Amino acid sequence: MSEEWKRPPHQPLHQFQCEPQPQPQRRFNPQTLSQPQGEAQPQPESGDQPHPPEEVKPWALSDHRRVLLLLLGSSFLASILGLAYYYQQPLESMGDRQPDKELKEESGPGGSAVQKARAFYRSCMDTGAIETAGAEPFLRLIQKLDGWAVFGPWNKSDFNATLALLMRNYATFPFFNIYVGKDPNDIARGTTRKYIQIDQPEFHIPTEWSSKTQKSKANAQILRPFLASCHKYLSLLGAPPRTSSLHVGLFISLSSELAVAASPLSHRLVKGHLYQHMTIRELQAQAPNIDWLGCLQSVFHPHPVSQEDHVLLHNLPYIVQMSQIIGKWLNRHELSGSGPLHTYMVFSLLHTLIPALDSRFAETERNFSLALGSTDEKIPRWQQCVLDTERGFDTVITYLLNQRTAHREAEEMIQNIFSSFKSKLTDLEWRDEDSRLFVMNKVLSLTPRLSSKIESPSEEELNRLYSKVEIRAHDHFSNYIQLLSLLQKRRNKLFIQTEEADILSMAPMLLGNELVFPMGMFVPPLFHSSYPRAVNYGVLGTLMAKDILHLLLPDIHSQSESVQAVGECVWAHYLSVTGEPGSDRSFTFTPAQQQEMWVQYYALQVALQAYHQSLRHRPGDTSLLGLSHIHLLLNSFARMNCDSDPYTDLVPFESSFMITVLCGNADICPTTLACPNKPQLNTLQRC
Repeated sequence: MSEEWKRPPHQPLHQFQCEPQPQPQRRFNPQTLSQPQGEAQPQPESGDQPHPPEEVKPWALSDHRRVLLLLLGSSFLASILGLAYYYQQPLESMGDRQPDKELKEESGPGGSAVQKARAFYRSCMDTGAIETAGAEPFLRLIQKLDGWAVFGPWNKSDFNATLALLMRNYATFPFFNIYVGKDPNDIARGTTRKYIQIDQPEFHIPTEWSSKTQKSKANAQILRPFLASCHKYLSLLGAPPRTSSLHVGLFISLSSELAVAASPLSHRLVKGHLYQHMTIRELQAQAPNIDWLGCLQSVFHPHPVSQEDHVLLHNLPYIVQMSQIIGKWLNRHELSGSGPLHTYMVFSLLHTLIPALDSRFAETERNFSLALGSTDEKIPRWQQCVLDTERGFDTVITYLLNQRTAHREAEEMIQNIFSSFKSKLTDLEWRDEDSRLFVMNKVLSLTPRLSSKIESPSEEELNRLYSKVEIRAHDHFSNYIQLLSLLQKRRNKLFIQTEEADILSMAPMLLGNELVFPMGMFVPPLFHSSYPRAVNYGVLGTLMAKDILHLLLPDIHSQSESVQAVGECVWAHYLSVTGEPGSDRSFTFTPAQQQEMWVQYYALQVALQAYHQSLRHRPGDTSLLGLSHIHLLLNSFARMNCDSDPYTDLVPFESSFMITVLCGNADICPTTLACPNKPQLNTLQRC
């Protein structure tokens, strides 16, 4: 296919149902999911013959069935919505609901970890209190940090002491980033030691990289919106206009010097600047204006850190130059009353705390991003609160998922999907025996499993872990500060934690010879044990199959002739069904496009075969709205694929069109799926 080829503008959206489809609803308020409703029991069904339709009253549906109908009646809901549902449900309804006064008391030192997580989420959603507080919480914090010259005389605190405090208590890293991880060279040698790693920070000031000079440079034109945003922040904080210009000018000058000393990852990779080993003592000699031992001991307390410990540097030239820049500004005595380095650190702290401040600050940040050409959509408030709650209370969410995940049903689904996937591999036409053996040996060596922490904490252990956390009602700023402290504690755990899949992830991953499926995949609205299994396999089953195919068979196009054959066959189906005059059948697809059509088609086949395997082990399934099992599975797949996925641009039609192809290749589809105004399926070529 030529690079100019695009999906035809006149192409219809092929759903396999003939009736008009509701418009996809991208998102809805998850608050609507947590209102208790009466329970309506699903009716068991022994065969695939559809029952007469029956009236379904919305108020007669349980929460899970209501979510399910929303899923079937609109577009696929983003994975985060499933997590949002879990935050709303377990965090708001686990245990008896309590009055606000009682909740406030129990979210203090004596409250349970679950109650504290609930209280944090609620304080994050309490936008009224956040807006009322305005900038005052941040200004009070500045006073605790010895003031700020922007507002008049300030206590000239020690530079390194303030830097260590920001990194330890507020997860703010103005001049360099710190994290913990392995050296890939050690992994190749079979060792698993973890190191403190030091990298250049994320800069807020925009710069450009010149491939000609191999240096970063500031662009005067894009500096204008940065200047405007700095003035706006100071205005929101109530800074006197007569002093703002001086401090903003010094801040931009220092920011520019630091930012142009940095370099992009691609350059550092070519220059070999990644994973450079060095002791802290050696680092101190190369970059003497940072108290490295003091800062690292502060950040990782109580983990022991000594001068002879090795750290990994990811841009030593930047670290050296950064130290020189700091030394130069520290020695500019004529500016000592202005405290430009302190101003730089306060601005960095402000950016860290913007999510906890009123909406004017976030709007200023967003306007700056838009001025730089960003097209990212604004994150809804509930989604931001979900993410923040997970950052601080990940152990609580893990505990709740462990408690509420239907482990038996999830593990059964994993085994059925993987077994079906392996059996479908035998149907492929391989280019040669070596390719077949390579893929089969790789797949057969893997053991699929559900991810769960080996030592999941009990409720008592969880309460002890969060015993010192005190969440205050209507004081999200204070709560957010505690969240940053929790992040610091999590950083220390990285030295001793074993490698494990992110339990809240929505995609499987390889860990050695294990194919691990995180528990975060098995949450509503993608999956629930009360759903008909047909829905679980039509939605999550097809997603799992796609993930497996992408993860384990990234080069299948070069290994199997079936990929091209299936791609060509599916395209022929599309042209036959659309029946558009003058359709060009001579399109040539790229290998990536052919492979993605094969993935979409095979994923549906894998999920369908896995569902039948489930029925053989446990005959009978529940139904919904009187639909047959197969109709319900295919309907779930079609609705789920209304939303985009990372590979949607590689397929020239909606993924739900694969149902038409599947029904043309097997006598499994109910007659109610056939559309009278379309070609008869039995006249289409079998793929």
